[in-house]
Amino acid sequence: MKYTHIIISLFIVLFTLNSCMVGPNFQKTKIDSPDKYRFAVEPADTVINLKWWELFNDKTLVGLIDSALINNKDIRIAASRIEESRIYLGYTKADMYPDLTYSGTSVYGNQLKSLTNKTSANLSATMNLSWEIDFWGKYRRANEAAKAEMLASEYGLHAVQISIINEVSNAYYALLDFKRRMDIAKRTLESRLESTRIIQEKFDKGTVPEIDLNQAQIQEAIAAAAIPSYERSIAYAENALNVLTGKSPKSIEVNTTIKDQIVPPEIPVGLPSQLLQRRPDILAAEQQVVAQNANIGIAQAMRFPAISLTAMTGLVSFDLAAFNASNALVGSVGVGLFGPIFNFGKNKRRVEIEKERTKQVKLNYEYTVINAFRETEDALVNANTLERELKTVERQLVAAKNAAKLSKARYNGGVTSYLEVLESERTLFQIELYHSELMQRRLSAYTNLYKVLGGGWTERK
Repeated sequence: MKYTHIIISLFIVLFTLNSCMVGPNFQKTKIDSPDKYRFAVEPADTVINLKWWELFNDKTLVGLIDSALINNKDIRIAASRIEESRIYLGYTKADMYPDLTYSGTSVYGNQLKSLTNKTSANLSATMNLSWEIDFWGKYRRANEAAKAEMLASEYGLHAVQISIINEVSNAYYALLDFKRRMDIAKRTLESRLESTRIIQEKFDKGTVPEIDLNQAQIQEAIAAAAIPSYERSIAYAENALNVLTGKSPKSIEVNTTIKDQIVPPEIPVGLPSQLLQRRPDILAAEQQVVAQNANIGIAQAMRFPAISLTAMTGLVSFDLAAFNASNALVGSVGVGLFGPIFNFGKNKRRVEIEKERTKQVKLNYEYTVINAFRETEDALVNANTLERELKTVERQLVAAKNAAKLSKARYNGGVTSYLEVLESERTLFQIELYHSELMQRRLSAYTNLYKVLGGGWTERK
């Protein structure tokens, strides 16, 4: 009874001291963020946590994004990583609790045949308990690291979702752009075929030189060559969209044009410091710092002795008939101590390794933050300048259409040469194509701005 009280008292003391943990506790990295963005409007509360793609009011786009969020392989891989992290967290938690096992043996025979001719039976059935007291916090640090890794994987899923939403949007707008450019090329080809026919008739009558006919044929070929080029680009965009939505390549039906797309309202981007709480890649990088910082504590705990409690109870008998007798009951309790004495600095260097790795992940976190500021500034200036550039090109387009019309009238009236007509038509063709491209780039600039601000969450906050 006396020894039982001693064991129980020792158990209580060790359990109480279980709150001790070696290693540094996590400290948030201080970041010097800018006061405001250079190309932003006045800071305001953001709306980026909404399903912002619905602001574009395009059912086809919304359907493609919804399909990608369900079927995209990268998203499903990221979701599987979260599940793996959750399972691993449960795996590490198990080390914090006692380990209960059982064993049983049955041996029959004469192991000392040279001394006796008697045979005997040896029967045992025991339950064994062992518990390494987490005195230095090794397992709690491991649990801390596993929790941080799980959070990092969850933020990683959000980052993948945002990226996929952005990629789907950009591929969709590229598809609309290429379709419009092909329509422009087809319409231009029809016009140039008619022009070539007229010039051919005039050449046959000897009223225009052959160079006019050759120039008309060249411009006709340029428009004709553009069509298969855009057909190829359309197929590439459709294939990209199908892969992003987890499907095999096929054609995609769209019921709108790039000109019909609605530009969302002005985006209140908020303060730069808000990126630290909003962008999932920054939050994931911070959790990686938490996890790696806990690894220092694990390494330090391994430099100290491990303290364990053991207990055993069961039945042991040399006779099957007496296996359940009272004197067959056996049991024991004990305390064990195991630790390093001298290993040529291996354990010390393990701690140093983890400290250097922690420096690396901290630097990676700082880089992620700085890069996020740069991406946001780039996205803001991109959206700002493309908006102004598009307005300028729209004025160019109006002037180019009028110039082409006047040039053709002047040529038909014999006032100017055919070279003026060709130059006006060539300029109009290039401006029409560039105008379509700018509309696509402006829309993509807005979707990219939502992305870099940390938007694109699949749930309203």
